[in-house]
Order: sequence, then C-alpha cells, then structure tokens
Amino acid sequence: MDSPSVPAPAAPAAEAPATRRAARPRPAPLTLTPAAEARIAHLIATAPHPVAGVRLSTPRRGCSGLSYALDYATEAKPGDEAIETPAGTLFVDGASLLYLIGSVMDWKEDDFSAGFVFQNPNSKGSCGCGESFTV
Repeated sequence: MDSPSVPAPAAPAAEAPATRRAARPRPAPLTLTPAAEARIAHLIATAPHPVAGVRLSTPRRGCSGLSYALDYATEAKPGDEAIETPAGTLFVDGASLLYLIGSVMDWKEDDFSAGFVFQNPNSKGSCGCGESFTV
C-alpha cells in the first residue's frame, strides 16, 4: 500500500522591504544673525591654533544658574549638534541643546561693550547683570 504523499511545507513569503520616507531636514536648534555669523568667522580665522569651529554650551554658573559660554572646538564631541554656517561650524553642546532650542544668537557691539546676545524663549528669568539665566 502506498502511503499518501505529504506536501512539503510552503516557504514563508518574502516580506516586502519596508519603505522608508526620506527624513526631512531638521531645523537648526538656534538661529544666528548675520552679525553672529561674521563674528564666528572672525573667531575661527584668528584662532591661536587650528580649530574645527566654535562650541556653545550652557555651564552652571552665575546668579540664575546657567550661562552662555563659547570656546574653540578642535573636534566634535559625542552629542554635539553641528550647525554649519557660511563662517564655519558652530557646535552646540548636547547637554545644552534643550535649553537653547528656538534661540536667536546675535553679536552686538557699541562704544562700551561687545558680546554675543541671546534671545532665548526657554529662559524664564535672568540675573540683574544679565550674565546668567534660568529655565
């Protein structure tokens, strides 16, 4: 007596590759005015040693808790957000990113002072001297 033939199990159907949409470009976490871009270009061009750009961070200091700090950057650090400008690269420290989203960075210069000025929508207050802020 012949035994009935058992059909071989069907191979699993090949899954269609998931189609991924191209990620839309993310906006920069902060906007630089033309004056800020020009100042960053000057800083990079006159750096005392070769640099990859300038790093913006918000270290804890001052009356209100946080302040803005700019330093030369020889390389990107893990977590940095790189903002390419016509002047060069502005690296935003990863730990500071949430405090700076939506900010506008400007360079102001007058007869008595010169410095970067920030319009930060995340800031809930600042100290009397304007050197630090709180979120």
